[in-house]
Amino acid sequence: MGRSYFVEETVGQYLSNLSTKPKVFATGLLIGQCSPQRDYVILAVRTPPKEEQKESYCPAKLADIDEEWVTTHASQVSRMLPGGLLVLGVFIIATPELAKDTQNALRKLVFSVQKSVTKKRLWNFAGEEVLDRVALQVCSTTKKLVCRTYDVQDAKSSAKPADWKYQSDVSAFWLSLNCTVNVNIHIPLPATSANHELEKNTRNGLTRWAKQIEEGVFLINGQIKEEDAELLEGQKKSRGNSQPSIQAFDVKVLTQLSQSSSHRSTATVQVCRGSINLKGAIKCRAYIHNNKPRVKDAIQALRRDIINTLSDRCEILFEDLLINETPGKKNLKREYHALPQRVFAPIAGSSVTLCDYKFGDESAGEIQERFVEMLDQAVHAEDIHVRLRSFWFGKLNTFILVLLSNLGVCIAFALHDWNRSLGRVSFWLSVTAVLKYILCKPLGLWEKNNK
Repeated sequence: MGRSYFVEETVGQYLSNLSTKPKVFATGLLIGQCSPQRDYVILAVRTPPKEEQKESYCPAKLADIDEEWVTTHASQVSRMLPGGLLVLGVFIIATPELAKDTQNALRKLVFSVQKSVTKKRLWNFAGEEVLDRVALQVCSTTKKLVCRTYDVQDAKSSAKPADWKYQSDVSAFWLSLNCTVNVNIHIPLPATSANHELEKNTRNGLTRWAKQIEEGVFLINGQIKEEDAELLEGQKKSRGNSQPSIQAFDVKVLTQLSQSSSHRSTATVQVCRGSINLKGAIKCRAYIHNNKPRVKDAIQALRRDIINTLSDRCEILFEDLLINETPGKKNLKREYHALPQRVFAPIAGSSVTLCDYKFGDESAGEIQERFVEMLDQAVHAEDIHVRLRSFWFGKLNTFILVLLSNLGVCIAFALHDWNRSLGRVSFWLSVTAVLKYILCKPLGLWEKNNK
């Protein structure tokens, strides 16, 4: 038996509106949430046309679909999804003349989109997760729907039939989980790495931090809950015909500060030319369906949002620096950059909000334009909520800390007179031996002295 997709009625109306246009042809993404029992589709988003294309563009054959354009759009949309939501698949609306090639085109897009949205993620799917992705074919003339799924883990996967069922208020009463995570990440820049490897080194540092989040303990409303328990266990159900309320959970994240004595320290010393510091607080949000959700699924959704939002912000910053790079600033000893802020905007008829990222000089109008371009969603300026949390990205070419955790000693290297042409470092070494056994034991707390 194939999977069942419970689809918001507004999605059906959206697809119907797209299919009524003359010479209609459209590709797009289906957004929602997977669960062991069923999947939910709460939003459909068409692929925006290129600037040189008209709204009524229709390719002569489906092999002419610009796959790179579709996957790039999917990557951008993926950034705008809070925890718990993901790109579930793709749709194609086409005329009967193109119908015979539609399934081949859909299959190709399903695998390409999945590869694109997971390419830069710092986490992996769990073994028991649902990895079927949906391919929806819509005939623009007869309005007939053909829904199939593919297992994206298996490149040779064949199509499996699936049920496509419209319902109202699919996500109207989903549960939300919110948390604030304080971040202070120090990333050394090896002396052998080139300037263009700055993003690579940052990613390596974020990967180590992501592992700490993966291994962290999550307190839901101040309590540790059994992973296999229901999230709503012990809560009173609404009686009679009263509508269920929208519930929000406050979550605290505890990460490990010290390593077990049974683990051997692997601390090393390396010559570096500088460091990157990421400091600030990130507001995180995830959504989970209200059909007997498990604690482990809710925590997993929030955990991935924590990792995704910081990783995405760094990526957006690097993209912005690449576009707006100023030639005389490369040799500055210290650079400070504010990572973009996260903003949220609601979906009509749903308790779910989507997000975007804005730099300080961007207006609400620019955010509105991006929502229309990327998500085909009109949002009001007053509905855009900014999470006012400071976050700084600092690159220091003059300073680095190396932690010798097994000795309980903090050593500061002050590096100067970097000779780029000869590729050598002339540096003086200042050693501050502070015996702080409690704070500097293996993987314990440690301090930085920015001198």
